[in-house]
Amino acid sequence: MEWEVIIKWLPKFIQGAILTLELVSIAVILGLILAIPLGIARSSKRLYVRALPYAYIFFFRGTPLLVQLFLVYYGLAQFESIRSSFMWTYLRDPFWCATATMTLHTAAYIAEILRGAIQAIPPGEIEAARALGMSRPKTLFYIILPRAARIGLPAYSNEVILMLKASSLASTVTLLELTGMARTIIARNYLTVEMFFTAGVFYLLISYLLVRGFKLLERWLRVDACQGR
Repeated sequence: MEWEVIIKWLPKFIQGAILTLELVSIAVILGLILAIPLGIARSSKRLYVRALPYAYIFFFRGTPLLVQLFLVYYGLAQFESIRSSFMWTYLRDPFWCATATMTLHTAAYIAEILRGAIQAIPPGEIEAARALGMSRPKTLFYIILPRAARIGLPAYSNEVILMLKASSLASTVTLLELTGMARTIIARNYLTVEMFFTAGVFYLLISYLLVRGFKLLERWLRVDACQGR
């Protein structure tokens, strides 16, 4: 291993790691916001309510993220209406193309996590809230969503880790996140093993920190739930 070379390029890898964290953070936060109404609608008993979310989720879960990224980055530019709209300011930037694609992609998975969490709530808890006179919106915001958050948090943490690893695909649209930075450095020094090894270590460190953070959050939520009882 060329440790001196690795140390020399560490600032560039840190720069790539920061961009990776920005991509993943924006995607999983916006994806969660988008997934909440999708998950609620998906868990509805009415067919006309869950039909559109089902189609959205089916498409984004059934096609590869790389294909979706190419459709957004290369495909949308083919439409004159897009190029002449305000969206072109963002869609011609690979960062926002990657962020938008990752957000739409992860929202589909988070929506299914939320749907499963909502359906896993014991019916007695919802019936008790209704018996106490709580309206449907109040039951949703004070009973269903908080319980679903606790149930679905482990699966959501897994989705965040998966999106961290999937962010490496952003390098295919010229973004210099961790993988893209490693490929750029390799083009200069031809040390393939050393550079990809360094990128892998960064991914491992970020994953470890995320796992520990979610473990602490799960523990806090369990303690909070116990105190509430």
